[in-house]
Amino acid sequence: MKACGVICEYNPFHYGHAYHLHKSREITGCDVMICVMSGNFVQRGEPAITDKWSRVKTALQHGADLIIELPFAYATQSARYFAKGAVTSLALAHVSDIVFGSECGDIDRLIQLATHHDHPDHFKKSVSVPKTYEKLYGTHLPNDILGINYIKEMKPYDITPHCIQRTNRYHDRHLTKKFASANALRDALFDNKDISVYTPMYDILAKHALDDYYRYIQGLLFSLPKAYLQSLFLMDEGIEQRLITAAKQCNSLNAFLESVTCKRYTTSRIRRTLIHLLNQTTKTEINALPSLAHIRVLGFNSVGQRYLKTLKEHEEVRVAMKFTQVPLPYRSMELRSAYMYDFMNPNDHAVEKEKGSPIRV
Repeated sequence: MKACGVICEYNPFHYGHAYHLHKSREITGCDVMICVMSGNFVQRGEPAITDKWSRVKTALQHGADLIIELPFAYATQSARYFAKGAVTSLALAHVSDIVFGSECGDIDRLIQLATHHDHPDHFKKSVSVPKTYEKLYGTHLPNDILGINYIKEMKPYDITPHCIQRTNRYHDRHLTKKFASANALRDALFDNKDISVYTPMYDILAKHALDDYYRYIQGLLFSLPKAYLQSLFLMDEGIEQRLITAAKQCNSLNAFLESVTCKRYTTSRIRRTLIHLLNQTTKTEINALPSLAHIRVLGFNSVGQRYLKTLKEHEEVRVAMKFTQVPLPYRSMELRSAYMYDFMNPNDHAVEKEKGSPIRV
């Protein structure tokens, strides 16, 4: 069976995503559509607006055949590491093609940029990651930057990249087009606007946001020893003192973010730092993570189920159908993230669902 891969968050799933899945199948002629999806927390540094199991079920009802999880350790990092985890996961799932959304829609241009610029030595501590990308590739929008990173990560594998031109921009906040961006839908949801024509999830979406955690974030910054804060992932270069000072002065998350965002640290980077503070992710455990050699199945349909049977024949791939089959270092992070998601959203029963079975449609 020919497998095509898609990298997603579905935060929330909308009809633009359904179009992406349809076009990906059309472009590649695949037999099975595999999505690797972020879980409880997403790359922009937020709790997912609604639980991952609802997002999985909706995606399976609108074009996906098999959905696997992008581990927390990769889902909550910058584009470079997000791409590494996502592409590695899809390579383990033996996809032959990956299709991603792009603002420029020019796959040859993105391949050229990915081929002629290698980034590790260009990232300096004094310059923000977006500025570094601008220096390397010129001015590009978020999905093109992600696409360049996806292509770089595909190099060791026999995977063909494709892109579909986005009908809206990543930061588009308007509901005036046929397909609305996830950003626009989240804004509209919090403004109590009708979004039923844009997403099949309109009647089941929650309103989870990092703002809900701000008082708890303040408590952690005030009470945890500085030495411990320094041991947490992304707490670098004395940033913990900057966060503590802002937390004392600011009564809202927005004011806090405005206070600490600077030339070196973007708002998204600060948000991701707070996610790792909430989840008590240490530098030691991130550095000690074994290389990805497993895929965790979140959901599937009958086509996905048939594909899983063929995938299990490959001894080098560990297919985790049960939560207990996920390697312990990764499992520990996922369980903590479920507890933290439950902390503000107990009605989601995130911990109970985390330990349950994959979604079947």
